[in-house]
Amino acid sequence: MPDHSSSTEAGRVVRGRCLCGSVGWSFAGDIPDATICNCTACRRYGVLWAYDFDGYGIHIDDPEEKLTAYTRGPGSPLSFNFCRTCGNLVSWRGLGPGEDGRIRIAVNLRLAEPDEVADIPLQRFDGLHSFDDLPRDGRRIEDVWF
Repeated sequence: MPDHSSSTEAGRVVRGRCLCGSVGWSFAGDIPDATICNCTACRRYGVLWAYDFDGYGIHIDDPEEKLTAYTRGPGSPLSFNFCRTCGNLVSWRGLGPGEDGRIRIAVNLRLAEPDEVADIPLQRFDGLHSFDDLPRDGRRIEDVWF
């Protein structure tokens, strides 16, 4: 199995790629947790999110411009971004900058090699009812692969 992580002077880099390999992402630095959310979108997509800012900790690699965006409707604060060839959900991205001028983005950790992200703790988020973080229950990504 290829090693999709590497070390840089700034620390660890974890990488993920869609099924066909056209679109990838890199996350520089430690990933503090993976959000598992029960909102209508996330539970249908089955994703595990890692957050940072576009062009800062997270970089998207889309040389063939295969990434396509889905926005849920007017007023949506973000887009879900898929590979148009294989259909994998790669990321979500804020549609506008925050007060600091940066754009929030999250990458789908299910596109990384399992061994590279297995020990990352899960942060449960109730996106369906309360829109709050829920108490941690000690699970890590390796506990929800299957």
